[in-house]
Formats: sequence, C-alpha cells, structure tokens
Amino acid sequence: MTETIPQATTEALARFAALLRPADIPAAVLRRAEDLALDWLGATLAGQAARPVNSLQRFHLAMGPADGPSEVLGQARGSSPLHAAMANAAAAHWAEQDDVHNGSVFHPAAVVLPPALAVAQALGRSGAELLCAVVAGYEVGIRVGESLGRSHYRIFHTTGTAGSLAAAAAVGQLLRLDAAQMLHAFGSAGTQAAGLWEFLRDAADSKQLHTAHAAGTGLTAAYLAADGFTGARRIVEGPQGLMAGMSSDADPQRLTDGLGTRWALAETSFKFHASCRHTHPAADALQRLMQEHRLTAGDIAAVTAQVHQGALDVLGPVTDPQTVHQSKFSMGTVLGLIAVHGQAGLADFDAHFRAPAVVAFRDKVRMVLDDEVDRAYPARWIGKVTVTTADGRQLSARVDEPKGDPGNTLSRTELEHKALRLAAYGGATTEAQMQAAIARIWALAELPRVPRLLP
Repeated sequence: MTETIPQATTEALARFAALLRPADIPAAVLRRAEDLALDWLGATLAGQAARPVNSLQRFHLAMGPADGPSEVLGQARGSSPLHAAMANAAAAHWAEQDDVHNGSVFHPAAVVLPPALAVAQALGRSGAELLCAVVAGYEVGIRVGESLGRSHYRIFHTTGTAGSLAAAAAVGQLLRLDAAQMLHAFGSAGTQAAGLWEFLRDAADSKQLHTAHAAGTGLTAAYLAADGFTGARRIVEGPQGLMAGMSSDADPQRLTDGLGTRWALAETSFKFHASCRHTHPAADALQRLMQEHRLTAGDIAAVTAQVHQGALDVLGPVTDPQTVHQSKFSMGTVLGLIAVHGQAGLADFDAHFRAPAVVAFRDKVRMVLDDEVDRAYPARWIGKVTVTTADGRQLSARVDEPKGDPGNTLSRTELEHKALRLAAYGGATTEAQMQAAIARIWALAELPRVPRLLP
C-alpha cells in the first residue's frame, strides 16, 4: 500500500482497511496473526461446554441452514457465514482465555476471527487473504478502542463496541470492498455498536452476546455495503457518533496513529490465567512474592492489590461471586486460587472458586487505587501487591509485564500446549484433530483456499 493517509477520521481508517494487502504487512506481523489465530481456536473450543454458549449456538444453528460453507467449531457441521460467525464468537470469549490489547482494553480475536474465518471459507479465499483480513480487523478495532478512551470502558464493553467495526473491517477486506464501501460498512457497524458492563453485577450471560453481536453486526454491515447500503461517514468522530455518545475523553488522533508503520496487532497479549485481564498483573505479582519468600496461603494475613481505576470499575462490583464466570472478575478469588493452588486455570475455577480456603483468602484481599499503576494504564499494566504476613511482616512485589504481554510473551510451543489444554477442556474435539488444526494454522499463509480447521 503506497498511499499515506494522515487524517484522523473514520474515512482515513476505512481507506487503510480497504487498501491493505498481504504484501504490505511485515512477515513478523503475519506470523503473530497465526499465533493469535491458534490462541483464538483454543479459547473457542474451551467454550463449547458452557451453558450460555450452548444457548446462543442452538439459536444460531436453528436460525441458519442445516449445513453451509462456514465451519461451526466443535459442532462437526457448517452453517451460513452469519450464523457460523456468531456461534463461534459466542464461544470465543467465555473461558477468559482469548487475547487482549492493553492500550485499547479490547479483545480482538473474539470478534475478528469468527467472521473472518466464516467469510473466507464461504468465499474460497486464500490463507494469505484471511491473514490480511485479520490484520485489518485488529488494526481498526484497536485504534477505535484507543480513540474512545478510558471513560468509554468504565460503562461500555469495548469488545462489543469497537469490535463491531473490527469485524466489519475484516469482512470488508474479504469482500474486497473499496474505500467508499468500507466507510459505509463502518457506519452501519458503528450505529449498532453495543455492550454494557452492568451484566457483571448480576452474573448475567451478556458477555457472550456482546461478541456474537459484534461479529454478526460487522459481517452484516460489510455485506450490506457491498450491495450499496450506505452508512454514516463520520460514525466514530462525528458530532453524534461513537465518541460523542460513548466517551468523555475521546482522542480522534488515535484513530490513525501510525497506520501502516505501527502494527497494533503485534502489541496484543495472550492470556495466561483464566480470568479477567485486570486480575493478571496482581496475580503475577502475588505468585512472585510467594515464591521469593516461600509463603503459603496460611502465612498471609492480608493482601492489598494496588491497581488502576479500570480494575476498580470492572472488578469492584464483584464481591461475592455466584458463578464460575463471575468469579473470574473477582480479584480476591483469583488471588485466592493463586495462593491456595498456585494457579488460576479453567479447572481451578470450576473446582475451587467456592472452596472454603479460597473464599477465606478472598476475604483477605482488597484493591486500592495506585497512582503509578493508574498513570501507566492502559499502555502498561503494572502489577503491585503488598502482603501482611501472619507474623506481622510487610512484603511487596511488582511485575512490570504480566505473562503473555509482548515483552513476556508465549512461545509457539507454549501456545500449542495452551490450545491443546483448552480444546481438551471443552471436550468437543480429539487431540489428533487439534494437532491437525495446529498444522493448518501454521501453514495458512501458503494455503490457496482456507479449509475447515476441524474437518
């Protein structure tokens, strides 16, 4: 892509997404896109046994055709692109193991990869075209999320809101929309963007609906744009657009920050613990402290997690989690699992989130706003904890890059092991099938046509 687009507008972002080609993308970024695709596949398969996921999948499979060109992962069947994308997106975000971009506080894979895979399979696109679409979706969604600012995330689930435009960008790439059509797709996606955090207070199932809706909204908007359907041209920065309605600290300049030179996809982090990302920095810090001082859970009388405001906004309402999923948004529960069991994986939440020892430790944990941590957020997610021991000592630890961040990332071997664990947890595929899917993902760039990942 040779054109430089300096304007900080929705139009400039749409032109970038429409003009992007595989040759424009550095090889390292394409390899990272493959890594993220595998991580997403594992997270999606882990969600196959979840009740809210099953409910949404039953709905979408009932509304769609009996079979179709687009793969419904873990179901050994296909459907239309729309219903396959929404079914897979519902599953991707359930296990809290899908990726996250720190600066935008956005989970790109859950809303970009489901519609991109579904449409690539339906249209017979190549693996290189799929990877290019994924990059376009990440670059757009991350920048929209960043531009909406911290105030947006306090009320709105950015993965549901910015995710709608990210999905539109990915699908628009595969439909080969021109710049004007891509802009219309963004307008139609943005006017439907939704997702509110209130569901956390009630342990409701809405988070899976957010990702399914964003994937479906983006896909629908792109197909409508291809047919001449028009959308608002300034849906993000306009006087009655997303920034005006959903933010009090929006920054339009972030919409086009470094387009074509700064590859935001490469900044995306993998999740290590099976919980809300806001808990990870403190969890890593507590692990470090307990290892360095050789402490057990019984040695600890109190824990203070020093956090950013976003963590207080999202985790603060969850004081007595009633479900496994809600417990993943409880700082006390996550630190309790770390302290008592040494880890906070999927099986640990299932088996122990209400265990007396974990609950007892949960009640020792409090969160406080820390100025250093808050100033660094969201560009950096620093973990700091202070522990009071049973014998009266005050001990502290910090982590500057949680496990999974770009500077402390997972290797391909670690990603493979994680994906195999997640797939086994979901129980919808065999290890042999998963190994074959891993091989297909590593070979995506060379495939002339995107196959089913789990035939």
